[in-house]
Amino acid sequence: MNFGAEDIRIWLCHCAERMISSAPELNELDARLGDGDLGVTLEKCGEQMLSALVEQEDHQPADYFKASASACIRASGSSFGTLMGVAYMTVAKQTAGKEELEFDNIAPLISTVIEALMARGGGKLGDKTALDSLDAIRRAIQRANQSSNLKEMACQAADKAIDALLDQPNKIGRARMFADKSIGLKDPGMVAVSRIIGSDNGRA
Repeated sequence: MNFGAEDIRIWLCHCAERMISSAPELNELDARLGDGDLGVTLEKCGEQMLSALVEQEDHQPADYFKASASACIRASGSSFGTLMGVAYMTVAKQTAGKEELEFDNIAPLISTVIEALMARGGGKLGDKTALDSLDAIRRAIQRANQSSNLKEMACQAADKAIDALLDQPNKIGRARMFADKSIGLKDPGMVAVSRIIGSDNGRA
């Protein structure tokens, strides 16, 4: 089960649409531990992504990931928007020149993205951030086979990661300043990952 350029474009468009629709919820969650603008950031990124993907005329997966990266960076100077740009650009570089995204390469690609985000943002696994969600998704997809429902597996893994770290404090970012207060609260970035990939579990 491989994914061609049009598959990737459609998937990215759906991600962008979910960024926009989840904005109010993410603003509310972020206001508990930060400045309450995560949803605003994702809404801007989603709108820019949709515009870029509609206008994009190239026909390789990397072109769509690169367009998404540029859209996120152009839309927002916030840390989360920048990291999304880094994530998409990392995938674009890794898939350059390929006509399809191979099933067996998805988990390794996520590993490469995690490494790039840790290098850029200074976070690490266990800090109660989006990195933990991505790693949970990576591990789930690594166990998948060609007949697996990847979206369902990814959503379940991301949601379980939120629950697994719920009673731990945030250790990085603005939320670390409210370490004790963050215990028992969902990390907004982790919820953002769940929403972007399509989970509605626990939606406020």
